Amino acid sequence: MKLLILGASGRVGRKIVEHALTNRHHVVAFVRTPEKLKLTSDYLTVFKGDVLDRTDLTRAMNGVDLIISALNTDQTNTLSRSMPLVVEAMGANQLTQIITIGTAGILNSRLEPDLYRFQSSESKRRKTTAAEDHLAAFHYLEKSNLDWTVVCPTYLPDGEAEGNYRVEKDVLPKDGKRISVGDTAAFAYSLVDNKEFLNTRVGIAY
Repeated sequence: MKLLILGASGRVGRKIVEHALTNRHHVVAFVRTPEKLKLTSDYLTVFKGDVLDRTDLTRAMNGVDLIISALNTDQTNTLSRSMPLVVEAMGANQLTQIITIGTAGILNSRLEPDLYRFQSSESKRRKTTAAEDHLAAFHYLEKSNLDWTVVCPTYLPDGEAEGNYRVEKDVLPKDGKRISVGDTAAFAYSLVDNKEFLNTRVGIAY
């Protein structure tokens, strides 16, 4: 299988690339700054591009089977601005499945089910800019005809996979406080072969 990984040089994206290469998948790593990736493999193609450039995305998707997006949020809403372009490029290449990394803030609140977590009393964050960007990207995917999954980690410190994490559709596992970068990447990568969570958000935590 050939995978396109957006945000491949980020914390989670790089780990996903490593999983895919270990399993001898062909990987197209889409990055803005190739020097940051610092990985080499006969199975790896590094594609320098801009996720806000429709032409770059369309070219990078040529010949791939599945998209994994580990794009981060920023102060200019790049995540939500790029999602329509990603969906359009997928259509041009007849691709149907995308796995993305979101945030627990866009899961449903357990205490106030009509609200997203970042809007509810469950959230301790003062700033909601990142969650709003993730939410806009999620809404765009939700309205598409794609097979999508949004992996939604809670507090995400650096760290290797510990295992024994919990996942739950649309809400954060009860009393979940954190999840490592390593386990978030491992779970996201596992969805390449696991169709159980198509068209849903998945909360992940220890």
